Amino acid sequence: MEIQPVRTEEDYDAALEEIERLWGAPEGTPDGDRLDVLMVLVENYESKHHPIDPPDPIAAIEFRMEQMNLTRKDLEPLIGSRGRVSEVFNRRRSLSLPMIRRLHQTLHIPLESLVHEPAVQGTNPDLRASFPMVRDAQDFQD
Repeated sequence: MEIQPVRTEEDYDAALEEIERLWGAPEGTPDGDRLDVLMVLVENYESKHHPIDPPDPIAAIEFRMEQMNLTRKDLEPLIGSRGRVSEVFNRRRSLSLPMIRRLHQTLHIPLESLVHEPAVQGTNPDLRASFPMVRDAQDFQD
């Protein structure tokens, strides 16, 4: 296979097959160099045609809590009182900017994950989008 830009799904599939064939090739060899170039081309194509949204902020926090063996009580210095932590985890309150900063700086959760609009349980996303002033007003409460 001659290396060429990955522009279509057919190009993408062919590049994936070639990557699979070359997998494990030693670095610095012609096959290793070919593998590196193909991986960059595939990654570029995937980022444009198959983007992955950042996780929901609550899911990101829960994942980090699991990794670090933390409890909700451990988050109180970062989010606020026990009630505030509960409101955030039950999606009744959005993360404020100071909360986002503390979670990012302390737990090293990527900002992209924390600022992503969380899914709101029990509401129609279209209805929520119709009333941005209600959604935005919550952002000012801490």
